[in-house]
Amino acid sequence: MSEMKQRRTQGGPGGGHGPMGGMSAPVVKAKDFKGGYKKLAAYLSPFKWLMAVVFILAISSSLFGIVGPKIMALAIDKLVAGIMLKFTGGSGEIDFDYIGTVLLGLLGLYVLSATFSYLQGFLMSGVSAKVSYKLRKDIMEKINKLPLAYFHKNSQGDVLSRITNDVDTLNTSLNQSLTQIITSITTLVGVFIMMLTISWSLTLVILGVLIVSMMLLMLIMSKSQKHFANQQKYLGAVNGHVEEMYGGHVVMKAFNGEAKSVAAFDKENDQLIEAGFKAEFLSGLMMPLLSLIGNLGYVVVCIMGGAMAAAGNMTIGDIQAFLQYVRNFTQPLTQVAQVGSQLQRMVAASERIFEFLEEEEETVTEAKIEMATADVKGNVRFEHVKFGYEPDHLVIKDFSADIKEGQKVALVGPTGAGKTTMVKLLMRFYDLTGGAIYIDNHKLTDFTRSDLRTEFGMVLQDTWLYNGTIMENIRYGKLDATDEEVIAAAKAAQVDHFVRTLPDGYDMVLNEEANNVSQGEKQLLTIARAILADPQIMILDEATSSVDTRTEVLIQKAMDTLMHGRTSFIIAHRLSTIKNADLILCMNNGDIVEQGTHEELLANGGFYAELYNSQFDEGEEV
Repeated sequence: MSEMKQRRTQGGPGGGHGPMGGMSAPVVKAKDFKGGYKKLAAYLSPFKWLMAVVFILAISSSLFGIVGPKIMALAIDKLVAGIMLKFTGGSGEIDFDYIGTVLLGLLGLYVLSATFSYLQGFLMSGVSAKVSYKLRKDIMEKINKLPLAYFHKNSQGDVLSRITNDVDTLNTSLNQSLTQIITSITTLVGVFIMMLTISWSLTLVILGVLIVSMMLLMLIMSKSQKHFANQQKYLGAVNGHVEEMYGGHVVMKAFNGEAKSVAAFDKENDQLIEAGFKAEFLSGLMMPLLSLIGNLGYVVVCIMGGAMAAAGNMTIGDIQAFLQYVRNFTQPLTQVAQVGSQLQRMVAASERIFEFLEEEEETVTEAKIEMATADVKGNVRFEHVKFGYEPDHLVIKDFSADIKEGQKVALVGPTGAGKTTMVKLLMRFYDLTGGAIYIDNHKLTDFTRSDLRTEFGMVLQDTWLYNGTIMENIRYGKLDATDEEVIAAAKAAQVDHFVRTLPDGYDMVLNEEANNVSQGEKQLLTIARAILADPQIMILDEATSSVDTRTEVLIQKAMDTLMHGRTSFIIAHRLSTIKNADLILCMNNGDIVEQGTHEELLANGGFYAELYNSQFDEGEEV
């Protein structure tokens, strides 16, 4: 049973410029911000005291930075007073001792502020790293608890995106946003108070300028939001197309699909460029426009401050401090806008993570019996088995069969007859819709899934090998096997000879796709892995379909030895495996239409005989 898997890679929106210092691009909002934040808070609860220290350090760092301009004003006023005495011919000198003391105190404040800022950043990085580690660990554990049906309904790329992109997004946002929002709010409140202590009239002028800036900001954001959303969508489409073409580049070249692929890419890329240009253009307008408004505010402050200083209502030091506070006031406003975007991104990512973690798991029932005490011989009985991947569409309608221990059973039939589905039910990858399956008069549900599968060995048409040495890949069938046992299994699978001809022999590392060995060699390695597992029941799903005839003969000898005294289920089109079976179950449309030996079924002249003879008539396999 073959399935087509689609992968989708979602890209994030491009960054944009914001008011007076840059601003992140709008992102898709969280569906339930409050609910997502509560779930994330549960993961943060073990670090609540550490985070309290982080917040105290962040507030302290901000406060030390806030009082700096006011202290600097004292030194400037003292310097201006001394200079004015010089110009007016008065007595006295510039008090450099006082100015030096003020500057040393100011330096100490800034050093403390920087130290506290470093400490809070260091501690928060540790918290975010630990939360990310726990989330990834929980996701990996969840993957092993999900039913196989989940992965048939959801793309592989989506699952990978949750464990990589979403956790990375959460980690980055968590590391930056929580302390940033504390720092920004503290700075806003503190700077506003300091501005009021200097001049309430100038403070009102700056507030008016900021209101105009924020209105302009919201107008531009409302226009650019849809373009950022389109940019994210088209970026995902472009990434998905590139991934598909890269993964299937051999097939694409074999069918001369280069032009079609490039045309599809150009279409999606053009849409991405158009959306990206509009988004970045509108976002890029924010910086110059808001800087212009901000500079006009500085001009107003200078004019009004100069007039107030001439009238004796404000000192030059206060004007300098106020201008510095104005700059410090606009910066945290920009940061708050950025943090809002980061929080939305963080909660949206956490929603996807927790949505995955809350998926329904495989039902776990208490074991009524253990394999160790069941004394399994290998008798298997199917009683009126019914199953459908969807409740209203049965794939297996009414399957009944009685297999004795040690029998070699072949499942044959056209594509979609339900052959592979039956072995998946046998290993409890899915639970039955109706009926029951027994092993030595024990229902499959009497065992735990993990205990049940210790008595099964499986060799599939689609080989699976992982990035590791050949020795490690074979040992996967029995993790505590010695090197001698691994080599013995390799010899039984006729794989030892070709392994020894490889550059590093059993220590050769297979790459991630395991394409540094041939398809037939990969199949031999998976057969060796099954032999090493030494199970009571073997399942061979097209196990020899990817090897040449000569290699198949060698493998068949090993299989005959392996299957001797064991119950074996074989799904194969090759006649060499079907003809030697003790029992052939001929399936069609989810039911057994015929059963018997190869000779008996041919003599009946029924459905099996038609399948058998069709290979000679049309060159087709059974």
